[in-house]
Amino acid sequence: MKIQNIFYSLFLTALSFQSYGQKTAVEAADKQYERYAYVDAIATYERVAEKGYKDEKMFQKLGNAYYFNADLAKAAHWYSELFAMNQEQQAEYYYRYSQALKSIGDYAKADKMLEQFNKKSGNDQRAKLFMENKNYLKDIKANSGRYTIADAGINSEYSDYGSSFFNNKLVFASARDTGGVSKKIFRWTNQTFTNLYSSEVNANGNLNSPVLFDKKINSKFHESTPVFTNDGKTMYFTRNNYLNGRKGEDDKKITLLKIYKATRAEDGKWVNITALPFNSDQYNVAHPTLSPNGETLYFSSDMPGTLGQSDLFKVAILKDGTYGKPENLGSAINTEGRETFPFVSADNELYFASDGRPGLGGLDLFVAKMKEQGGFEEIQNLGAPVNSPADDFAFLIDANSRTGFFTSNRPGGKGYDDIYKFTEIKKMSCEQSLSGVISDQDTGLVLANSVVSLFDEKFVLLKETKADENGYYDFQLICGKTYYVRATQDSYETKEEAVTIAKNSGRTNLSLALTKASCKVAVGDDLGKCFGIKMIYFDLDKSLIRKEAAFELEKILDVMKQYPKMKIDVRSHTDSRQTAQYNLALSDRRAKSTVAWLIKNGIAADRLTAKGYGESQLVNKCSDAVKCSEEEHQANRRSEFIILALE
Repeated sequence: MKIQNIFYSLFLTALSFQSYGQKTAVEAADKQYERYAYVDAIATYERVAEKGYKDEKMFQKLGNAYYFNADLAKAAHWYSELFAMNQEQQAEYYYRYSQALKSIGDYAKADKMLEQFNKKSGNDQRAKLFMENKNYLKDIKANSGRYTIADAGINSEYSDYGSSFFNNKLVFASARDTGGVSKKIFRWTNQTFTNLYSSEVNANGNLNSPVLFDKKINSKFHESTPVFTNDGKTMYFTRNNYLNGRKGEDDKKITLLKIYKATRAEDGKWVNITALPFNSDQYNVAHPTLSPNGETLYFSSDMPGTLGQSDLFKVAILKDGTYGKPENLGSAINTEGRETFPFVSADNELYFASDGRPGLGGLDLFVAKMKEQGGFEEIQNLGAPVNSPADDFAFLIDANSRTGFFTSNRPGGKGYDDIYKFTEIKKMSCEQSLSGVISDQDTGLVLANSVVSLFDEKFVLLKETKADENGYYDFQLICGKTYYVRATQDSYETKEEAVTIAKNSGRTNLSLALTKASCKVAVGDDLGKCFGIKMIYFDLDKSLIRKEAAFELEKILDVMKQYPKMKIDVRSHTDSRQTAQYNLALSDRRAKSTVAWLIKNGIAADRLTAKGYGESQLVNKCSDAVKCSEEEHQANRRSEFIILALE
């Protein structure tokens, strides 16, 4: 995104670069670089480099200048020169180099740079996401091919980007100069500042020639990324810190970005332009978008509390026209990189651009379904052809027609950034089924009518079914999640296994082979040992049922339901730490807690008794004053289930 100089470059977490005295030309280029005049700085640096001059900091700045101007292919060249001189760079250079390498298709080397970035960056979310998703290219490929794209028909040789629907028009930003407003040159790109333009959709569904949007809205500085309320009476848009002829600056004399609001008068003109109250001269606020009901404004910012170079935030629009407190969308969405250009569709899907998540290079477009109770479902890369090795951002879709627009600076366009139109031919939906056959471990015969239970990663029961006459079971699941599957059958030991579902559509197979029960149920037996059920463990000094303990108790519950006249005595034990009196009381509470859980889940109270034995029946040497490991003490903190009656 070559226009990124305005709308996120000021979000960049700058590395500190020490000034150095070299040739006059390099000193001049350094000054241009520090003033963000990257195009001029590049020209000077490259003239010096062509004469054979090599300098590590100059290569850093050359790579950065191209990187910040979104010319990632040329950034890759100069970062390669940098790493050829010195492999030991600050962590962020490894990340930038990896992004630049992706732009030229060298994903293998890019992944190696990301591995180095992981080693150097510490607890960086971008590194974690890569290490957890090393097969990201496979996942992206699975999501690809869902769109047809074409030039939108309104692009110029300059930057055109960031569109929004307004009545029967598309409103977007452009650096083209039609002579309608006195324009300045933006030194970062040596292009003019951007204005808003509108293009009417004709009867054929194509866009007519763009015209300047509104004289009151457009100024001599940047405007971009408008969004309009459903009634068309209010708009929010991004502009440099400039209002009523006055320009604001931060402490470094830089004019940052703010979100402004305007209302539409009866004659169609936009009036009452005001800055939103959570703007600041000291940080950027940009790229507004509205929730479908118009009650929440989403935006990008580097305000205090930002996790990365720019984060996505939301703020409530109150009924009296005031605003709540901006809320960061959190690490579920944001990374240490750039999250920017949010858009919320009518079906509550959050689309946004990010360079902090595994992608094809530069900014990639992602989507996350918004949950009704808050939060987001799994984030998905939109895949090719919407995403490319270049910057892809500013996604806009009509939820009914499944058509829309996005912006990219990919090769083959007309200008620096171009707007593309698309049609979604297949919605992104990951469909996964889990199935398998329950059989006898020794004979291989299928076990019809086996009870198959599905638990989530926290051992919460989700579904339960019976295998058919062929021993077959089937569950419909959410992609990318981990589940536990348990199978039970009369006269067989219970068996369960964990399974992680793939992130792309398909089928996952998990067949379970059960073994015959190793012992018959008899009075006096420990039900847990007889049926291969693990001990029920408790945390130190606690009598609360742990989640994994509840999972084991489900098995006890199942056996007692199979034998409706069975009665058991729950016997609880502790380790030797604390006093004997304390341990006796603790074990009694644990036994009663276990019984209470079984009663709560349907077992009659007259079938259960409970007794605590404290530390009187240790299973190992760990008595008072004997030094033992935590694992050895843990073995003594247990419950037993002794069968008192069967008939």
